Amino acid sequence: MTLAVPNIRSCTDCPIRYNAVCSKCEPDEMGLLEQIKYYRSYAAGQTIFFAGDPLEFVGSLVSGVASLTRTMPDGRVQMVGLLLPADFMGRPNRDTIDCNVIAETDVMLCCFRRRPFEKLIDQTPHVGQRLLEMTLDELDAAREWMLVLGRKTAREKIASLLYMIATRMVKLKPGAVPQVAFTLPITRETMANYLGLTIETVSRQMSALKKDGVISFDERREIKVPDLDDLKSETGEDVF
Repeated sequence: MTLAVPNIRSCTDCPIRYNAVCSKCEPDEMGLLEQIKYYRSYAAGQTIFFAGDPLEFVGSLVSGVASLTRTMPDGRVQMVGLLLPADFMGRPNRDTIDCNVIAETDVMLCCFRRRPFEKLIDQTPHVGQRLLEMTLDELDAAREWMLVLGRKTAREKIASLLYMIATRMVKLKPGAVPQVAFTLPITRETMANYLGLTIETVSRQMSALKKDGVISFDERREIKVPDLDDLKSETGEDVF
C-alpha cells in the first residue's frame, strides 16, 4: 500500500480510476466531473469531519486510510468502519455527516462539491449506477462484519481484517499476485478498538499468525501475505 500522497496531473494518472465512483464514466461524463472536482490532503491523525458537521463535499479516497468512529454520550468511542483507497466518503442528499472521519495515514481525497454532485447523479447515469453498486457492496461488508464481531474467534477476527485489506490491495493492482505486501494502516490499539479485543490479544494473535507462516511482518508494520488462500482459511470462511 502506498501511503504517500501521489502526484496526479489528470484522471488518467489516478490510481483508483477503475475502482472509484467514476469507474464507469464515459469521457463526456468525466468532463462533467472534472468541473466540480478538487483534491484535498490530510495528515495522519487529522480530522476530516466531525460527526454533525455540514457535508460540504463528498469524494473518493485516492490514497491512504481513514477511520469512521462514533462517540457515545459518556465519551466512549467505537470505530465503525475503515475507508480504503477507492472507497466513497459522504452521502449525497444528506446535509450533515453522522460519523467522525479521521485520517489514519496521510490521505488524499478526490472531492466533489456535494450539491453539484447531487445534480450530476441525475445527468450521468454511470455515476448513479456505480454509486448504487458501491453502496450495496458496503451493505454486504457491514453484514459480513456483524459476523466477524459477533461469532468469530480472536484469531479469525484478526485474519479477517488482514484479509480484507490484502484483497483490496490486490483489487487495486489486478494481475497475478504471488505475494501481497502492504503497510498496516492502523495501530494495534485501533485494531483492538475496531475488533472489540484488547491490545494484548491483538499482539498475541498477530504473533501466532506470524509463527504459523500465514503472515510476516517487521516493527515498521510492513505486512506480507505469502498465500491469500492460507490467510482466508484462518478467517473461518470457505476457501474456493
